[in-house]
Amino acid sequence: MSETQLPPGGGDGVDGSDPEAGVAFARQMWADDEASRRLGMEAVVVEQDHAVVRMGIRDDMVNGHAICHGGYIFTLADSCFALACNSRGRLTVAAGADISFTAPGRLGDVLVAEGHVRSAFGRSGITDVTVRRESDGQIIAEFRGRSRSLKRP
Repeated sequence: MSETQLPPGGGDGVDGSDPEAGVAFARQMWADDEASRRLGMEAVVVEQDHAVVRMGIRDDMVNGHAICHGGYIFTLADSCFALACNSRGRLTVAAGADISFTAPGRLGDVLVAEGHVRSAFGRSGITDVTVRRESDGQIIAEFRGRSRSLKRP
């Protein structure tokens, strides 16, 4: 992302008071996200403190148990987390995350991750993401991400 695409203050001084600018910042981050794009992810909703991302499970994502490899589910949740916690227009990265897998995803399933910022305090935040199977709403995983906004040099 180029310096000119960042909000005033280089992304370190936006307080979330301009939701449109924050969402534009997150959308630009997504446009520059080659990893998510190559995995076939689609950003369905990007709003301040909220995001929804979809991904179909392909044959190259299925492990030796004929279920979706947990790393791909984590990556989907992490990408949704990134959109939600960057939607205030501050350059924000993961400080840590945990995931609980509750049901398997299978070849051909479409998974939908929905993330909500639960708390934003100072430069830190907590964002929860639920991953569901689109066809029946079955919860596949619950993810909690801890974020940290960075100050630009």
